[in-house]
Amino acid sequence: MEVTPAWDLLIRGALVFDGLGGAPSRHDLAVKNGHIAARGVNLPTSAAAQVVEADGQWLMPGLIDNHTHFDLEVEVAPGLPEAVRHGTTSVVMSNCSLGLAFGDLASADHPEQQPIIDCFARVENMPKRVLARCLSGRVTWDNTADYLEHLDTLPLGPSVAPMVPHSMLRIAVMGLESSISREPTENELKRMCELTEAAFQQGYIGFSSDGLPLHYLANDPHRNEKIPAQHASLKELRAIGEVVRKYDRVWQATPDPENPIKTLGMFALTSKRFRKRPLSMTATAAMDINCNRRAHKGLIGFSKLLNSRLVGGDFTFQALSAPFRVYADGVTSPLLEERPSFRELMAIDVEDVESRRELLADPEFVERFRADWRDGKDGYSLSRLRHELRMESTTFSRELRDMNMDRCPFAPWNGENLDAIFNRQQRHQNSQGREGARDTGEAQLFDEFGPLRDDADFIIALLRRFDREFRWYVVTANERPEILKDLVFHPETLPGFNDSGAHLTNMAYFDGNLVTLQIAARDSIELVALAVKRLTRDAARLFRLDAGTLDMGAPADLVLINPDALLTYDSAANTQMIHRDVFDHPQMVNRSDGVVAGVWIGGHLAWDGSVCTPALGEVKMGRPLRAVSTGIAKQAA
Repeated sequence: MEVTPAWDLLIRGALVFDGLGGAPSRHDLAVKNGHIAARGVNLPTSAAAQVVEADGQWLMPGLIDNHTHFDLEVEVAPGLPEAVRHGTTSVVMSNCSLGLAFGDLASADHPEQQPIIDCFARVENMPKRVLARCLSGRVTWDNTADYLEHLDTLPLGPSVAPMVPHSMLRIAVMGLESSISREPTENELKRMCELTEAAFQQGYIGFSSDGLPLHYLANDPHRNEKIPAQHASLKELRAIGEVVRKYDRVWQATPDPENPIKTLGMFALTSKRFRKRPLSMTATAAMDINCNRRAHKGLIGFSKLLNSRLVGGDFTFQALSAPFRVYADGVTSPLLEERPSFRELMAIDVEDVESRRELLADPEFVERFRADWRDGKDGYSLSRLRHELRMESTTFSRELRDMNMDRCPFAPWNGENLDAIFNRQQRHQNSQGREGARDTGEAQLFDEFGPLRDDADFIIALLRRFDREFRWYVVTANERPEILKDLVFHPETLPGFNDSGAHLTNMAYFDGNLVTLQIAARDSIELVALAVKRLTRDAARLFRLDAGTLDMGAPADLVLINPDALLTYDSAANTQMIHRDVFDHPQMVNRSDGVVAGVWIGGHLAWDGSVCTPALGEVKMGRPLRAVSTGIAKQAA
């Protein structure tokens, strides 16, 4: 008579990190019906249908990616393979006020408007046709309850936790035109609060707003307007914030450095003074910015103040755990929203080459561009002093020495620093072609550029000649390893801000959690235990998630790590561009193959150490995550 195995899976002999932050222990773990069924030493292999020998490897709860923009990708690739292969089993979506909770928000009065595409295209640097492909025929809901039900029908890989997105909330109540042109009426503000409250009753984990002054709409006639969330007054934020406080959810925010009074007023809402409890808030981002080498100290100090007894807040900064390397295809880069003339180029559709070249041929525009590029580089002024001392309120230095060519049609420049290329051009120009260029091909290209006065003219020449075919990158933050480590493990922060699923060709931080583990592994096993806690239990507590645990009966979301491969992993060297069929477009990704030996979601094998399994994206593994009560979440932490 055949005996039914007691367990579906037994993982034997791993060093187990339970996410509580204490020392790991070597033992076995068993799974039954998608949940953790047993933990102990020398559990019988005969009781398991499948046995995984994990001696020498680390076993831990599935990792949580707490800042993603997978809202659109999950519609066409619900397995989210680029997240799973790096050990992610739960993702927080709808950050920065953007999401699909209220449907496509199309208006019968204005069928030409496409609010989702309008908001996502420039903020997340996604081509409009890619966004349209993700949306086409898929959005059948128009309210938060139906959206959760829809997510429950998808064959999810990782579990997904959407938030109430402020920009979409404003459009749902006010319409697109009104949401960017006026304040809400009292009835409209009341309706926003009612919709947010209803979403929290349905289980939404929180609310996301946005204040970052780089986020603009993408469609005519609104290309010079910021996304709707940025038009909200402090009165509106306070009203919705009180709903977040009432239900003890989390508010994800991005600050507006151009409006410090409004930003201070918004973050002050975290205080429990005159309230029964603090308002839980998290914000992007604690980084060591190259253009302002003292900024990280100010950010941490500000967080400490908000969490002090004086204020009584519950505030957490998100910290990117890697050097902040941002790529650009010509002008397509989130960094180039920082200056008005750069935005003029950014506002043109990515595939509209001719319109960009027409603008670059306009002498008046060229002077505007030059003024923005050279700001702080000429003369004697406070702007010049701040630029020289790297104390600017910006993330992009506009210095060629910080910019590197990834690839361009003139192949010899691939991998070169732009300052080195420009210096050769200047020598070639000043010697009237007798020297400077390293070969005749480069000399011919320099001659085509014509006389260049400075680095601003050089950038304009590259844009005119190559448009988006020259791809460059700059590291704008987190270049100092010791400060990066302090930020990632600081009590005022949590690792996050990976922006996974966004910026299709500009960023790839799917492996941000692994980089956090690597920083810890190079220090001590004690720091690894803390890193696991921060990437699982602490993130689950902050976002009110039923995830990040190895408790008995918990969903079997598990990650197996090869510590030797983790120590030698080079994230930057493993970044590559691939063609994603689901987008019919290239995407920048990274590959940590060999580091993650296995990923199980709900007991299903999703990643076997070398490839995603056929079940990923076909079999339902994860689930839409509803908020757990704060008491349960804090006990889990």
